[in-house]
Amino acid sequence: MKLCIAEKPSVARDIAKVLGATMPKQGYMEGNGYCVTWTFGHLCTLKEPHDYGPQYKSWNLFLLPIIPNNFGIKLIPNKGVENQFKVIERLVGECDEVINCGDAGQEGELIQRWVLQKAKCNKPVQRLWISSLTEEAIKEGFQKLKPAEDYKNLYLAGNARAIGDWLLGINATRLFTKKFGGNKAVLSIGRVQTPTLAMLVQRQKEIDAFNTEEYWELKTKYRDVIFNAAIDRLKTLERAEKGLEYLKVNPFEIVSFEIKEGKEKNPRLFDLTGLQVEANKKYGYSADNTLKYIQSLYEKKHVTYPRVDTTYLSESLYPKIDGILRKMHFYQDLIAPLLEAPIPKSKAVFDDAKVTDHHAIIPTEIPPSQNLTREEKLIYDLVAKRFIAVFYPECKISNTLVEGKVGTIPFKTSGRQVLEPGWRAVYAKEPKEESTDKEKDKEEEQTIPEFTVGETGPHDPMIHQGKTSPPKPYTEATLLRAMETAGRQVEDEELRELLKNNGIGRPSTRANIIETLFKRNYIEKKRKNLIATQTGIQLIDTIEDELLKSPELTGEWESKLRKIESGDYEANQFKEELIQMVTELTKKVVYGKAKAITLQEEEKVADKEKKKREPAVKKELQAWEETKCPKCKDHHLMKGKTAVGCSDFKNCGFKVSFEIFGKKLSDKQLMDLVLKSKTSKLKGFSTHPESVTEGILSFDDQFNVIII
Repeated sequence: MKLCIAEKPSVARDIAKVLGATMPKQGYMEGNGYCVTWTFGHLCTLKEPHDYGPQYKSWNLFLLPIIPNNFGIKLIPNKGVENQFKVIERLVGECDEVINCGDAGQEGELIQRWVLQKAKCNKPVQRLWISSLTEEAIKEGFQKLKPAEDYKNLYLAGNARAIGDWLLGINATRLFTKKFGGNKAVLSIGRVQTPTLAMLVQRQKEIDAFNTEEYWELKTKYRDVIFNAAIDRLKTLERAEKGLEYLKVNPFEIVSFEIKEGKEKNPRLFDLTGLQVEANKKYGYSADNTLKYIQSLYEKKHVTYPRVDTTYLSESLYPKIDGILRKMHFYQDLIAPLLEAPIPKSKAVFDDAKVTDHHAIIPTEIPPSQNLTREEKLIYDLVAKRFIAVFYPECKISNTLVEGKVGTIPFKTSGRQVLEPGWRAVYAKEPKEESTDKEKDKEEEQTIPEFTVGETGPHDPMIHQGKTSPPKPYTEATLLRAMETAGRQVEDEELRELLKNNGIGRPSTRANIIETLFKRNYIEKKRKNLIATQTGIQLIDTIEDELLKSPELTGEWESKLRKIESGDYEANQFKEELIQMVTELTKKVVYGKAKAITLQEEEKVADKEKKKREPAVKKELQAWEETKCPKCKDHHLMKGKTAVGCSDFKNCGFKVSFEIFGKKLSDKQLMDLVLKSKTSKLKGFSTHPESVTEGILSFDDQFNVIII
């Protein structure tokens, strides 16, 4: 018997269906020589300090740093987790071979390896590695199973990351809380969390310290075109007025006139960070919620694996592109022009050298139905349009540059015109993004007539008064980009791609880091802007050690973790470096000066803030296969075509139809009936023998459905 272990029940169901393991059992599916079981994400975690000795239960400054000789793992203390682990442990003992069907990424590898380690697995292990959950992808994956050994470095990197986060998080949090927390609250320190907060605090300080200054600029209008004086801004109105007088008595002369044709490159396909940035800019979605929406689309088989950090596709995908485009029926108007010729195979899209474990996020050949939430539809639309846009021609533009002068004062202006929209046609019907510099945009969009060098004429000079602006606060979009590049301001996409290896955090964890900062009340949100709170600012000011709060140095650790993944760095060396750092940090803080940090109320403020920031994500219903039968209480339920019933129906006999007394029930109403033994008040019963049309559904003593 071959045992497949997936990361969650819904994925296990998809795999079991393809393999023909269709017989539901308690905690797994069986059939055709396979057993398919699942974890619920993490079943195991690293042991806590008190697991290594009772003395660590209380937080004592002089017992730090806590550095176990060997890091151990334990089951997460939860009844459901313990029961499911017993199922996995038994099946591991009975099987001939294990197939690791965990999420195809570093975290997924770690989850599965820890479970197999805990279950004392000594059977051969194969790895299923797929980029989507479609039937075709699963079948293909099982035809190309890899030995688990091929992914050993991926596990070592994940394990080193977890140990590194434990060493720094546990020790630094206890250290700073006891030294500076004033026994009021926990001061949370993290390997990625703290440098992220430091970036926000630094920006906040720059904004707070900024002094707004007025300035004046000289402009003039010649032949209905606005020209700007190409000189430094003037600091006084008096100088500006003198300049204006000078302009009034001198004619305008054209010095140079140049039209350059250029191209605007197509946007890149989405990696997870790029998608989170776009969804935040366009719809105000938090990084955390965007991850939930795209993960749901992946599990519904509409998009490929989302937790990726590349914007490229592997070259082997090229033959499938045509088929995916043809299945995207809703976008046929945009796709039709692409299908008139072979799809271009550009190095900007297909490049094996830029793809490691997974490729960029793209749609699958399974188009979405109408049962998506509004948010999922909008996220799918972003992915779909970006996928279409990369295969369109480049956008052709013309840039006009004009230089002039009035007396000795130089002037210049520029204009931009789209000659052939190319990929921009995909977004033609979308509202234009709001710009922060409307004045500049207005001038760039002005139509510039043909000028002749040497021509002169009258003009209308004017003074423009402005104010200097402070640096812009971070939004979730700009903070995600800053995390990706370890704080560097990078607009160029190719350069950003090169810096990703030294970014802080992983694409899949950055959303969680931002949420943690909100939860701890270290940051808050004002409109779209992220603002460091006084608690956050004081915490960063208290940390004198640059290693803890420097994005660049944290980026170097991230680079080492990637090198562990590729086999170019030793996991033990990474651990030793962190142990040394934590030991030195502890000495420095324990014997340094103490000062208490003023703390704001944490949880209530953070909860309120989250409600304000974004509508709650719909909670997913528990799976029927995870739900115990309410009648026999021994077996789990299974869903058929017309009813939900006990998996031991022959002996137990429990069954509830989807339609009761002429009313079709939703999954939530059915789940309420099963879990709570009653529904909310319902209307619309049409076939009740006593003509009852509304009421609450419940069970009688024999578990028959009645209206009360």
